[in-house]
Amino acid sequence: MARSSSNPAFSRNPAFSTGATKGFQVANAPTAEQLDEMYGRPSATAADTERMTYENTITKIVISFVVLLAGAALGWVVPVLAIPAAIAAFVLSLVLIFKKKPSAPLTLAYAALEGVFVGGISVIFENLADGAVSQAVIATLVIVGVVLVLFRSGKIRASKRATKVFLIAMIGYAVFSLINMGLVLFGANTDPWGLRGGDFFGIPIALLLGVLVVILASYSLVLDFDSIQQGVRQGAPAAFGWTAAFGVMVTVVWLYLELLRMIAILRGGE
Repeated sequence: MARSSSNPAFSRNPAFSTGATKGFQVANAPTAEQLDEMYGRPSATAADTERMTYENTITKIVISFVVLLAGAALGWVVPVLAIPAAIAAFVLSLVLIFKKKPSAPLTLAYAALEGVFVGGISVIFENLADGAVSQAVIATLVIVGVVLVLFRSGKIRASKRATKVFLIAMIGYAVFSLINMGLVLFGANTDPWGLRGGDFFGIPIALLLGVLVVILASYSLVLDFDSIQQGVRQGAPAAFGWTAAFGVMVTVVWLYLELLRMIAILRGGE
């Protein structure tokens, strides 16, 4: 049985849920003549019937990340665009989450805007800690690659119990992040990183949080891959590959930004 993904790009979309094939069935049964003609045709592949396949979904994901990288290059050169791009990307993400039908133009527009934001933020962190960006990029690629290999080999899978623990941890981390932001904004904590800049029994809190985020993001990727697998198995329309691309982008960008911040803090950037 498929596990409900925590990623709203997947969880709000029936194409990636168990039993979703009901929504893709043909309304009228074929006639006897139509059946004879259908039996005489060669077997159609998923691509022929315009259904999701791993190949066309991966293609959409790769295209989206190429656009994201192009946007990141612009944000790196013109970092002042980071904030307006972040706001626009957030608004567009809500549209994509609540939109019932997938949209390639909107997904690619989101990728471009998110890329501009990521590029601009990366410049700031690179100035705080030289080399932080390259380290965060490598770490992100390694984590995504390892999770994908483990998932494809069947060595790691989503489970109801693990998903419940994951959701609780995510809520806890979100609450901590909001409290920490409030402390920094209102001057209750003089450290520019807030509570993240402290330590717990001699262990940097940034490191502890970094390990937690890597675990959370890794499991989130497992849920994303599981949702894509369900979409392919259930014969969801190929267009939903764009929804999958959006969902994976959200998780990977979150992982990268968290790693970037952790590295900057641990290297003493201020």
